Amino acid sequence: MATLTGISNYNYSLDKIFPEADDFLPLLGTDYVELYVGNAKQAAHYYKTAFGFQSLAYAGLETGVRDRASYVLQQDKIRLVLTTPLHSDSPLNEHLRKHGDGVKVIALWVEDARDAFEQTVKRGAKPFMEPAIEFDAHGKVVRSGIHTYGETIHIFVERKEYKGIFLPGYEPWVSPYNPTPTGLRYIDHMVGNVDWGEMNQWAKFYNEVMGFANLVSFDDKDISTEYSALMSKVMTNGNGRIKFPINEPAHGKKKSQIEEYVDFYEGPGCQHIAVATNDIVFTVSEMRKRGVEFLHVPGEYYDTVANRVGTIDEDLRRLKELGIMVDRDEEGYLLQIFTKPVEDRPTLFFEIIQRKGAKSFGKGNFRALFESIEDEQRRRGTL
Repeated sequence: MATLTGISNYNYSLDKIFPEADDFLPLLGTDYVELYVGNAKQAAHYYKTAFGFQSLAYAGLETGVRDRASYVLQQDKIRLVLTTPLHSDSPLNEHLRKHGDGVKVIALWVEDARDAFEQTVKRGAKPFMEPAIEFDAHGKVVRSGIHTYGETIHIFVERKEYKGIFLPGYEPWVSPYNPTPTGLRYIDHMVGNVDWGEMNQWAKFYNEVMGFANLVSFDDKDISTEYSALMSKVMTNGNGRIKFPINEPAHGKKKSQIEEYVDFYEGPGCQHIAVATNDIVFTVSEMRKRGVEFLHVPGEYYDTVANRVGTIDEDLRRLKELGIMVDRDEEGYLLQIFTKPVEDRPTLFFEIIQRKGAKSFGKGNFRALFESIEDEQRRRGTL
């Protein structure tokens, strides 16, 4: 059992709950998610105000970093890093020019970053960053990295000999402005959108290169409406802490949300970050008050929820008011809702999810969700 520096009670078991996973690459959890954004200072203000994140750490000119500024935000076990280039010739600008604001790094917490790099590269991963030791007065961190779909990368972070606030080169970010948290606890899963015919390729990558198992698959019969469809494979590591659904478009009468994403992101990338809460009614109520926009769920969706899902603890009328969807599997039920894109391009968005025993991904909600997304696509003229 290991404990992540800087976050109390952040313990992850390595116990294997998905025996189908090879698990030669033990993953302790998501260490951080880094987004490249056009203005990190302003983006940080948005995520603090709207999502309830708190200031944690900063790196930039004041800390001796000359080419970029990075703001680290935290809420419970979730850490977001927002990074902006400081010069026009920075390679980060090419990423921003092409993709707009979006996820660049999905960092995974490991016991041994050198071994993680060696294990994945020898199985076919394209190296991004050779193992490197980073020091400061608080100890050392070892990081390495590999390429994944599109321009997204995985950084392996080994921090068992580090006691600092975040990483070497970062200083505590002390701010008088820290709105109260909204109840977000940890990253449940992160979804990657890939292009036509690429889903199996990347599912195979996570299986063979990283030892993941295919938890569940959905085809165009599972995820479709009258107009559009997609296919998806959910990949998980052995302890279930890291789940990566991989989506690709499927043929329909009109353009699917996956096609729209790939068109505007100009390639594959992270479509959404699903964050868990213990009280979705509180979380969504707070986020709505703070200006977060959520997809509209048609009122008739709730006419059949009781018959389909059965008894739940929550007041269905309140769920309808907030637009929270419900689904059940053999082990319990879940509640979920999706924000609209959090930037002007219709690309990255967030899912808020509360699991009441369910381990699935809301298959019963797919049609209502897709119809809600299609309504937004219709308004944008991209359906």
